[in-house]
Amino acid sequence: MGNTDKFEMIAKRYDTPERIQIAKVSSDAISEYVVDAKSKKAIDFGCGTGLVGMNLLNAFHSMLFLDTSPNMLDQIKQKISDLNIQNAHTLCFDFEKEGLPGLRADYIFMAQVLLHIHDAEFILSRLFDVLNEGGHLLIVDFDKNEKVVSDIVHNGFKQDDLAEMMMKIGYKDVQSKTFYTGRGIFMGHDASMFILHSRK
Repeated sequence: MGNTDKFEMIAKRYDTPERIQIAKVSSDAISEYVVDAKSKKAIDFGCGTGLVGMNLLNAFHSMLFLDTSPNMLDQIKQKISDLNIQNAHTLCFDFEKEGLPGLRADYIFMAQVLLHIHDAEFILSRLFDVLNEGGHLLIVDFDKNEKVVSDIVHNGFKQDDLAEMMMKIGYKDVQSKTFYTGRGIFMGHDASMFILHSRK
């Protein structure tokens, strides 16, 4: 997945108060779409240090924290161990390089992950294959922001364009909304975040 090397370097100091706060508003937004999921399997895709997924653990039967950065996953493993969590597992894997045929989930969520992925449509297609029939994909990311200029991340997304791409893949009931605006939250710029919910 994009920018793995950078995340490898910052893993141990990733959990800043700002990131913890953004993760909290993101997981709160995701939780509004999680219904009767106590028997369901979830994947926190591109989980980083698990800040979002950890807030949602109790909603699901089990959660897989999936990332391409071993150092980030080491941080989660420590949290799982420290808190004696029984329903969480980790997997180091890169969907941009290969598929994982046996992997299945009822919910997949990705918070501020898509902006790091070069070919968003390709990854969203692979995640469609992972979802069980009727499963949910939830995306939290930044609205398109022309002030952000970067050669390593997308400068956000237009919600309509993203929805159109997903419907082309086969996702249905696609709906999205902007739910949070913050100062300096996107590479130093003021920005807004959206949540997109879809089903297979």
